[in-house]
Amino acid sequence: MNIYLVRHAKDDERYRGGWSQLDLIWEGKEQAEKLAEFLYFKQKEFKITKIISSDLPRALSTANEVVKKLNIRIELDKDLREMNNGDLAGMLNKEALVKYPGLFFNTLKMDEKYPNGESPDDFYKRVKRWFDDVICKYKHSNENILIVTHGGVINIICHVVKDIEWTNKNKLFKTLDVAIYKLNCEGKLEFEMENYNDFLRVDF
Repeated sequence: MNIYLVRHAKDDERYRGGWSQLDLIWEGKEQAEKLAEFLYFKQKEFKITKIISSDLPRALSTANEVVKKLNIRIELDKDLREMNNGDLAGMLNKEALVKYPGLFFNTLKMDEKYPNGESPDDFYKRVKRWFDDVICKYKHSNENILIVTHGGVINIICHVVKDIEWTNKNKLFKTLDVAIYKLNCEGKLEFEMENYNDFLRVDF
């Protein structure tokens, strides 16, 4: 079994993300279409049999483009959402800087929650629990799973696989828009940092 982790396509960076209900911008929609074309073109290599996606609009719109090309049913999972930033979700950055000055992901204490949201510790435990369950469920299957999610989720999974302690103070592994990261689940789990997003510059 292989798992392919994909960060959603480009959204509007003028707004705070987290549990934002905002969708992709036009450039992101084009990226999602390119991703779908690439996976269709490479399906004999990737052999994707299952698609699981965060239900937040920017991830779901990305996944839906792939569904159209691969004709595979999508499974939504709220545990694949980005960190719940509560009242800041979808708020304009300039507004957030006024209403919540100095409040950012990496300024929170591990057990400190966003207003009406999660703490970094809550976020980590949610993602790790989800990941452990998926590995337990599918490790000995023949499924190749495409996971469409968010940068924060991919970062936690990377830390778990590499057995590195995760905190919100860590330097983040930079995930690119619609980049595909391979997790080889044959034998010892191995996270391959190689990404395939060069397809954004290719015409199929």
